[in-house]
Amino acid sequence: MKRFWQDVVVEERDGGHAILLDERVVKTPLHGELILPNEALANAVLAEWAGVGEEVDPATMPMTGFANAAIDKVASERATFVDTIAAYGEADLFCYRAENPRPLVDRQDEQWGKWLRWAQAHYSLSFTVISGIIHQPQPEDTVARLKEAVEELSDWQLAAASKLAHISGSLVAMLALVDEEASAAVIWPDLILDELWQEEHWGADEFALKNRQDREVEFMDAARFMTMCR
Repeated sequence: MKRFWQDVVVEERDGGHAILLDERVVKTPLHGELILPNEALANAVLAEWAGVGEEVDPATMPMTGFANAAIDKVASERATFVDTIAAYGEADLFCYRAENPRPLVDRQDEQWGKWLRWAQAHYSLSFTVISGIIHQPQPEDTVARLKEAVEELSDWQLAAASKLAHISGSLVAMLALVDEEASAAVIWPDLILDELWQEEHWGADEFALKNRQDREVEFMDAARFMTMCR
């Protein structure tokens, strides 16, 4: 789609903030009105539309994409989103440790253990930590409590939480961002600990680096959206 508008403004409407292109409200892909819940998020979406060149490129408009998802998908499929996100708590990245070598195990214990200890104290639960990759169930009370935490999120937060959990493989990491226990920049190196370890010992792979850079951009965008949804 080519750019057809000159002016982009934010207008308070229906208890939220609408984005207007030459006085016409922006619509979602399913033709709902793009009404944002707060001014910060509205301004972020406005900046994306104002920055469009000759052609609209959705890849350069992540805040708009998350907002569309919240309105078009999460609102009508909320239970599915909650279940999908909560499922990451059953096999959280931070719970699965290497069996060897010892220096890697120690690094995982240090960097991943701190997040599990935070979650245990914050949510009053316990985790089963596994050596190896064979799945082992977490305590039922832990799984239930983590799902409750996901259910407490708004539709807007769930739109970002889905991406954060998928990229990280860690529900604990996503919840740490929600509760402002850490910034995305702080927690990201812990999420790619294994990849960094491999590079230290075997060198970097061009394609692996590109993949990680792409994932990092998506993760940071989702974290930014989550922050503005508070």
